[in-house]
Amino acid sequence: MQRIDHDLPWACPGTRRQLTVFRFGSGPCKAYVQASLHADELPGMRVAAELKRRLRELEAQGRLTGVIELVPVANPIGLGQMLQAAPQGRFEFGSGKNFNRDFIDLAEAVAPAVEGRLGRDGPTNVRVIREAMQAAFNVLPPAGSELVGLQRLLLQHACDADVVLDLHCDFEAVVHFYTLPQQWPQWRSLAARMGAGAVLTAEESGGSSFDESCSLPWLRLARHFPQAEIPLACLATTVEVGGMADTDKQKAEASAESILAFLAEQGLIAGDWPAAPEACCEATPFEGAEYVYPPHAGVVSFLQPVGARVSAGDPLFEVIDPLEDRHSIVRASTDGVLYVRERLRFAQPGLWLAKVAGREPIRQGRLLSD
Repeated sequence: MQRIDHDLPWACPGTRRQLTVFRFGSGPCKAYVQASLHADELPGMRVAAELKRRLRELEAQGRLTGVIELVPVANPIGLGQMLQAAPQGRFEFGSGKNFNRDFIDLAEAVAPAVEGRLGRDGPTNVRVIREAMQAAFNVLPPAGSELVGLQRLLLQHACDADVVLDLHCDFEAVVHFYTLPQQWPQWRSLAARMGAGAVLTAEESGGSSFDESCSLPWLRLARHFPQAEIPLACLATTVEVGGMADTDKQKAEASAESILAFLAEQGLIAGDWPAAPEACCEATPFEGAEYVYPPHAGVVSFLQPVGARVSAGDPLFEVIDPLEDRHSIVRASTDGVLYVRERLRFAQPGLWLAKVAGREPIRQGRLLSD
């Protein structure tokens, strides 16, 4: 195991923050796994701790046939943000920006550099593009903030990987994935192993999130250079490993083993692993996800558990205003899976309380919420 520590720029005098990457194994293939980019989403960090322990064992046994980079704490900035004993790891205090938005567009950065250099040999094109991606980071102007410096380091480590997993969680949620529709067949095995309740697919969900900044450049470059053979060389996903309270040891161990078994399928780990279950949830378009809002303020009682299959018209939650005696029952407007519930129990204007993964597109434009 190699430990790599990067100092973040723009530290205040007398302080220093570091991003730490653990590198295991060697070989022609590479996987990159990071956790808790939203720093208060700790289940992924707990899974990463189990992955670190197991990767040490597998490396000692000589079973790693590729490089696996692990970043258990992807956001040291947000991890230190506390407000009255409550962690605030989704947005940077200084700028108000979401830590998982506005990563740089590598396709735009490398397209001029690979112009005229790409042909019909896919593996050669992959090598040329990855070299250009790394070179692009070297000519960027100095990072103008600690946040930008962090984002560049994360993407620079991940952009040349064959497989990228960004581990997150939601408030109260089933395991669910976000990925390109073209890559869903490859992710099905991991979704089945982890017992995912939903998989949401979109070519571009808006916001330039980390996983799409790894996978989308290949799709964009393939369309920009249609005469060249450019595969989707980075298989990337955001995995929401459950709800914010799901840090149980047993669940973390099971999630880590599922990820290791998947990486073995991708040629990064040798040995025998259990086959993936046949049963798996279906993938649905991210455009079909219904975000359900309350009609007024009040105390919330949920009427369906996460993971429930609901039909249009089924009650999802009720909102009760104890002063004005307003009582509303809010129902699903689409058929699908209730895959996320808000953890707080007081309805506020403009804040969703539930998400339902439906089959039929009902939204367009920017799909990600901040």
